[in-house]
Amino acid sequence: MGALPISLAALVLATAAVAVPAPDQATADPLSAATGQAAAPALPGVHTPGRVEDRGAEVRYTWPGVYFEATVRGGDVGIVLDDAVNDYAVTVDDQPPVTLTQPGRQTIWVKARHRVRLAKRTESPWTPGQFGGFVAGPGNAIVGTPAARHRQIEFIGDSWTAGYGNMSTVRDCSPTGGVDRNSNADQSFGALTARALNADYQLNAWSGRGMVRNYDGGDPGTDYRTYYDRTLQAASTAVWQRPASWRPQVIVIGLGINDFSTPVHAGEQWADEATLAADFRTAYLGFLRRLRDRYGPNPRILLTHPTLNATLTDAITQVAAASGDPRVQAFHYDNAALGLDLMGCDWHPSARDHRLIADALTAHLRTLT
Repeated sequence: MGALPISLAALVLATAAVAVPAPDQATADPLSAATGQAAAPALPGVHTPGRVEDRGAEVRYTWPGVYFEATVRGGDVGIVLDDAVNDYAVTVDDQPPVTLTQPGRQTIWVKARHRVRLAKRTESPWTPGQFGGFVAGPGNAIVGTPAARHRQIEFIGDSWTAGYGNMSTVRDCSPTGGVDRNSNADQSFGALTARALNADYQLNAWSGRGMVRNYDGGDPGTDYRTYYDRTLQAASTAVWQRPASWRPQVIVIGLGINDFSTPVHAGEQWADEATLAADFRTAYLGFLRRLRDRYGPNPRILLTHPTLNATLTDAITQVAAASGDPRVQAFHYDNAALGLDLMGCDWHPSARDHRLIADALTAHLRTLT
């Protein structure tokens, strides 16, 4: 992938990250076990803990919030992308992130003194994005590979976890670019919590998916569990090969909203909500065993749920108790107590809501031993 010249219209940049033409050339703390190396196959000089398909000169990915980091020695830095679908957050040094919208196939050049970070804002379950690494301009260099953080958290969930429509200030966001242009996984409660705790993280989330039933009974015969093990969600059936260095100390699960937010319809496999709840509990316990098989007995697992209805609350509480696992715990995001406004697209959490949830979740994680 060669460097292509770009115009300022290709990237809306803050003052400290100005586009330029292409140049010529484990302890008591449950989150503190050392990892020692990057958690995924990495491009030269690039740190990413996300699920990526390693293609040698580039990587592909679909899960929201996948991020890439590099340490540089001041000057021009190129971001090599091939993605006409997704939006990205680009962070240079300590400046506020700026948005790169559906960049296509090109190299984006920015000015960076010390650090550069690229994060996937949007969801694309069927269409992988592709990143070819960071490249240094004349007089600059990519300096080693940033060390993996000692803390690691895996977030598993649906649209709440993915940051669906969180940048909107109105529930009908169709006049302002729709869900994709208003979504930012890098400002989701998971990403915010991880940064508050200086943790690496994965956001393995898919909007509309439930533990056993998708939103409004859609796409029957599949659910979140169908895709959880995959590298590229619906784009490929290949199973993600977990690197030995990806060992999260905490797993935060947020599934169940889609199972119970709409009534069971005639023709679905469940006779009523009680039958659905029984299936949900059984499946959830099986999913917990699957996580224990992958990660062992040590990670804390939080079964989170917002205020929705008594069925979801009771089901999550019963699953936590029935697990018989002292390191599994239910955790309620109380909409009223937190003051959530749900002003994101389609009644989803707003950016303000995500900050409030992150504050509550961060405070809770700090209490765990």
